[in-house]
Parts: sequence; C-alpha cells; structure tokens
Amino acid sequence: MDSSMARRRNRQVEKVLVLQGGGSLGAFACGVFKALRRLGIVFDVVAGTSIGAVNAAIIAGSRSDEPDKALEEFWLEVAESSYEIIPELLIPVYSTEGMQFKRISSGALNSMLFGVPKVFVPRWMQSPYDYGMGGIYRWGNWTYLYDHSVMKDTLSKYVDFTRLRPGGGGTRLIITAVNVLTAEHLIFDSARMQIEAKHVLASTAASQYGFPWVEVGDGVFAWDGALISNTPLREVLIASPRSDKEVYLVENYPQVRSNLPRNIIEVVDRSRDITFSDKTSHDIEVFNRITRLIDLVELLYSRLMERGEGIPSDVIDAYRDLIESHGAEVLVVHKISRRELDTPYLLKNADFSRRTIRDLIKQGEDVAYEQLQKAK
Repeated sequence: MDSSMARRRNRQVEKVLVLQGGGSLGAFACGVFKALRRLGIVFDVVAGTSIGAVNAAIIAGSRSDEPDKALEEFWLEVAESSYEIIPELLIPVYSTEGMQFKRISSGALNSMLFGVPKVFVPRWMQSPYDYGMGGIYRWGNWTYLYDHSVMKDTLSKYVDFTRLRPGGGGTRLIITAVNVLTAEHLIFDSARMQIEAKHVLASTAASQYGFPWVEVGDGVFAWDGALISNTPLREVLIASPRSDKEVYLVENYPQVRSNLPRNIIEVVDRSRDITFSDKTSHDIEVFNRITRLIDLVELLYSRLMERGEGIPSDVIDAYRDLIESHGAEVLVVHKISRRELDTPYLLKNADFSRRTIRDLIKQGEDVAYEQLQKAK
C-alpha cells in the first residue's frame, strides 16, 4: 500500500456546520440545527458570518448542554422583544388570473423604524429629543443608523465566551468579518484566539443596513463578513487545512428559484439572493484538486524513498510541511435551503415578528428532515 493511501486511511474527518448571514432569516438555521441535533449529528466545527456568527457562537459556546434549546430561546426572546405597531399590509399581486391582494408581514417596517430592542436600536430612538428638527442637520455626518451594541447583553445570556478560546472545551468556532480600511478578510478562530462579544458584533456589522463598524483590535475596524463571502466554508478550509470535511451548509439565500421575477420588487429581491447565495463550489473544487496534487507528490516521494535515492534535506522539510499542513478534502456537502416566499419582499431579512420567526424555525426543522432524507 503506498503512503498516500495510508495517509488517506488515517486522515481525520471533521463534521462542519456552515451558517450563512441573513438577518431575521437566521431563525431558519435555528430550526435546522434543532433537527440535526435530534438526528444525533455532532459537529467538530461551526462557522458563520453575520447572523450566522450569532447562531454559531450560541451553538459552540452555549452555557447550556442543550445548544439547540438555547438557540431557540434566543430567537424567541428576540421575537418577543420586537414591536408590532404597524399592522400587517395588503399588497396587490398581478398574475395570469388578474390582480389579487396578499397579506405581507409588517415586521420589517416595525424593525426598521423602531428597532428590535434585544438586537439593535435606531439612533433616533435612543435620544429622540436630540434628533428633532433642530438637530436634523447632524444626520449628514452619521456613519451608521442603528446601534447593535445592545446585543452584547442578549448574547451574554446564552454564550459562555470562556469556552470560545484555545482549550476552552467548546466546539471550534470560526466567524468572519472584513477590515474597513484594508478590505482584508478577518477570520476569528477559537482554536487560535479568544473570541469575544466584539468579534460577533463585528461579524454582524452590516454597513449596507446601517450598522456601525466595530473595533476588534488596535486600529482594526471591522464590518460584516458577508461583504466578502456570506458562506464561510473557504475560511474553514483555510483554518483547518489538514482534516477532511463532511459539510452541512444552511442556505438562507437559495441558489435556485423555479420562476423568473414577476415585478421590479422581485427582481431586486432575486438580485440580493444571488449576491448572498453560496459560491463555494469553485473553492471546493480547488481544494480537492490540491489534495490530488498532494497525493501525487506523496506517491512520488515514497517511490524515491523505496529506491534509496538521496533527497536533499530542504526538499524533505518542504515535503513534510506540505503533507502535514495541507490536503483537506471536502467529501460531501449537505445543503439545507430555505424555501422561497410565494410573494418575496425587499425587507424579508429584517422581519423579526413573532409569527415570522416561529414560521422560520418550523420551516428549518421540516426542510432539514426532508432534504437530509432525500440525501440518504
């Protein structure tokens, strides 16, 4: 048996859960994780960006021995804190059968205007008297609209951050952000550093939705990692390049849609879905090709050793570094994708209303069971 086959037989396989960003759509991942727990699937690595980083932090660093229940409690607490001031809306929808009116949740409008107290607060709600007509000229100098530092207190109820450090005893957590000044991708890995609340807040600092950057180090200011990639699988492969991977990927933004958009709202909605959809297939292909090349190098090395040919020490060192530090292969990817709404709307990822959050959790459970059953 050649050495590459021996190495492959002994290679560890990690189970990895990858969670996309998507605001309130992150409740879908809560339902998926509940189903995965009931199926007895245990993860070595949990990775996420934006709201996926919040979900991942609760799963990996849960104060409870039942992270699925803790995650659901978090989402229900968030939903209970949301405002329901503006009632549900009726909007006209045109089809081949003529115009119909469909009921649309106003949860997103309530969130946009009044915030979600357990997650973010609009600046004008914090000190309303400072932002009246007399002070409106100051708005032009704002760099953000919503303060999400309030989420620290919410997270502290569910996350034991002492577990999110090297040797902390929790599941390995990998979350991402981007450096505002350099556009550098930032990877926060609990196997190499202490992850704190500020790192989770940085990963959720969605500038396009009005959230502020977060200082995560001396002169390092971070925004939402979804600006670079909303599916941080490549970051897992970079951070853990030696062990093979069995990946469970939760898609808040489905890649596939059955019908073309019917109006300009659906055009914009679908464009955003594509922007934040999974784009890791090329990364997986590249990493698997690298694995094939490493196998070839190892086979050639073993043949030279068998012939007793002298090999320079620097070549041996380079070989060992390559073999010991690289070669991870993605063996399988289980994609669990959220079902698209019958009538998509632009603010679907900002709807934290009680009904919507509960519906997303339930859908996550149902879809996970359904899609994983098909994969068997």
